[in-house]
Amino acid sequence: MEYSFPTILVLGSTGSVGEQALDVAAQCGITVKGISANRNWKRVAEQARQFGVEAAAMSDESAARELRAALADTAVRVYGGSEGILQMICETNAGFAVNSILGEAGLLPTLAVLDAGMDLALANKESLVVAGEIVMAKAREKGRRITPVDSEHCAIDQCLRAGSGKEIKKLILTASGGPFFGKKTAELQGLTVDDALAHPTWSMGAKITVDSATLMNKGFEVIEAAHLFGVGADRIDVVVHRESIIHSMVEYIDNSIMAQMSVPDMRLCVQYALTSPARTPAVIPPLDLLSVGKLSFYAPDEETFPLLAAARRALALGGAAPAALNAANEVAVGAFLERRISLLRIFEIVLEVTQALSHAKEAHTLSEILDIDRAARELALTRI
Repeated sequence: MEYSFPTILVLGSTGSVGEQALDVAAQCGITVKGISANRNWKRVAEQARQFGVEAAAMSDESAARELRAALADTAVRVYGGSEGILQMICETNAGFAVNSILGEAGLLPTLAVLDAGMDLALANKESLVVAGEIVMAKAREKGRRITPVDSEHCAIDQCLRAGSGKEIKKLILTASGGPFFGKKTAELQGLTVDDALAHPTWSMGAKITVDSATLMNKGFEVIEAAHLFGVGADRIDVVVHRESIIHSMVEYIDNSIMAQMSVPDMRLCVQYALTSPARTPAVIPPLDLLSVGKLSFYAPDEETFPLLAAARRALALGGAAPAALNAANEVAVGAFLERRISLLRIFEIVLEVTQALSHAKEAHTLSEILDIDRAARELALTRI
């Protein structure tokens, strides 16, 4: 059977999700027209040659110069700087873009993709955390589709095919619980970066792995789900599911629950984001239920891990409150990964900064939100 795939851009092509997106492209025969990354120009040069891309962009200017030299014998257009990424998006005609850029840096590329008339496979959750109302309004204005790549939101997207929007009772996001599941605050004292990076299920980048350990990632996903699916935070539950087999669920008004299950492999999420609502032959291994044996569920410990509740508060406040939350967390997690602060200090810094910037709820335009983002980063740096 012949399948029709869109041509794509992969933004953040050297990260975990970006590499998996390219693996899906290779297995499915999808044409990759452009790629971008931050500094790893050697890997981008390899990817550019492997996929025969038309364009490549590096947000780091010196890396862009190295890439131009490395690809001098090709016709690849090389762009440099954060503006160069936006220019590549504008000038490279593709049907779809996978945005897996890390952090708030992915917001402007998300908006550029929609402005360029492309559909968006979104792995950069910060786009919706920082400016969800603006991003969703842009998608509606341009008539473009945003399909989620996060495993939880991809699962919900699939489960929502079982009923209409008015039949939704609640969304249920699953969380692995990370490496510190079951620990209390006193037990988090002295835990190291290596401890935080020892995720029990998923292989991800360092920052998102730490966010998983603190449950901040799940808080971001609550915000993301509210914007993607138009469901209030009061109808979004979180349950800890250690096996990471059920990736999320939807409960309907008749109390039936639809769950999406598969082996924990992000390639399925990328594939479905690019092809939905159609399904195409598998790029991941099958799920063997007999080897799984059992599925377990627990309530998240929001007393020990307070950032999940902080995300709910930020969503309720609205405006730029989620942007302040994200900015403070990016700074704090960066300092933790550099071994400059303790794990528990991440919690303290994020809560201190968001409380200090309580006026963030009054900011709604993109420029106002970015101002709050900068203010939160500056304030967080003073707490390091």
